[in-house]
Amino acid sequence: MTASSDDELAAIRAQRMQALQDQLKQQAASQLEAQEEAEQKAAIAANLDAVMRRSLTPEARSRLARIALVEPERCQQIKSQIAAMVERGAFHPPMSDASLKQLLSQKSKSRSNASIRRI
Repeated sequence: MTASSDDELAAIRAQRMQALQDQLKQQAASQLEAQEEAEQKAAIAANLDAVMRRSLTPEARSRLARIALVEPERCQQIKSQIAAMVERGAFHPPMSDASLKQLLSQKSKSRSNASIRRI
């Protein structure tokens, strides 16, 4: 092999090595970002759970846990609503199971107003 082909080969190797290093840096950055996002979500969930422990009776927490098994998104909405109510001072903790039932029935009334039209 000649010197020029060795130089070309070395340049190609260096270019490829740089591309691999850049790719590894991007992967590490995206992995770090995903990890930070997961930690943030876990902290928010832990905070919300702590608010629920302080704000709900054991029976109400049990009812909310059963709802979470069936409809996790709805449970999150309810928890967020209860946390907002606690912040505003809309009720005095702990919320009883009967009060939670009343809140759930109010939310389900707004969901059940959908109508079906036939054409």
